[in-house]
Amino acid sequence: MDLAWYALLGLFFASYLVLAGYDYGVGLLLARGVGPAGRREALTALGPFFLGNEVWLVAAVGILFGAFPLLEGELLAGCYPVVAGALVGVILVTVGVQLRSRPDDERIRARWDRVVMIGSALAALGWGALLAALLQGVPLQADGHVAGVTHLATPFAAAAGLAMVALVAVHGATFLTLRLSAEAAAVVGRTARRLVPVALTTVALATVVGLLSARVRDAVQRPAVAVLLPVLLVAALLAARAALTRRRPGWALVATGAALALPVVLVGAALWPYVLVSTTDPDASLRVADAAASAPTLRLLGWVALPLLPALLGFQAMCWWVFRGRTDGRAPVYW
Repeated sequence: MDLAWYALLGLFFASYLVLAGYDYGVGLLLARGVGPAGRREALTALGPFFLGNEVWLVAAVGILFGAFPLLEGELLAGCYPVVAGALVGVILVTVGVQLRSRPDDERIRARWDRVVMIGSALAALGWGALLAALLQGVPLQADGHVAGVTHLATPFAAAAGLAMVALVAVHGATFLTLRLSAEAAAVVGRTARRLVPVALTTVALATVVGLLSARVRDAVQRPAVAVLLPVLLVAALLAARAALTRRRPGWALVATGAALALPVVLVGAALWPYVLVSTTDPDASLRVADAAASAPTLRLLGWVALPLLPALLGFQAMCWWVFRGRTDGRAPVYW
């Protein structure tokens, strides 16, 4: 049962990164990729999906608190700077998007645009660094507590954070090619194609830094998985670029979404059966089974989670069906 809940936690967090990833990607593109005249149209394209995407994070945190209380305590204690930074970014994006259209003063709107950009960067950097911290291990002591936060200041964590920023930027640009008017989508499509090599470079950098890191090599339990999944990530980005070149934004969005989900799969599969690997005392490493709540608690939580997942999937499907057109009212070419 603990494996099922571990997979469910990964599913919810991966879904959050895929769905909220284009929120943050659009936020990053407010800087230059969309252009001043297209900022309002870009946020209009994002509007129907924005708040619903954040629900997946709330659901993932709920599973973490309820099904893995021991992991929740040590994860937040040992990684609180990057978790706090990511959550601050989420709040800034939410507030900025909601308040940006209120004033009529363009200067004030430009300030809110900067808030959204900063929040998007913080969120992407924070979640990328968190996944890197899990993959490289934490200084878990014999008493079961993480000692300090200096393990977050590593080249691998920085490289992974930058890779996540590049991935969400590509994802956001691809989303806009599907939702903006045909003329604006053509411009953003060129931006998305240019961003793919940037994302490939950052992913390659993070992979090389990870392979050279003794911490990562010692923490990873399944090296074959750790090598295979970055290859799949590169393949997803190349598939996205090919789809963008052929003007198939629907397939491109699927590919960039897969690229954002794969890091979660990488961490979960590469560390199994552990969820926290200790870099100081191997015997202190925390197994998934030990981090999970008791069986009666997991069964009780199942009555909540079973209807929650189809409800969230149904809500997302309904939003995409209702708002499937472009912002100018035309039907997009998905595939």
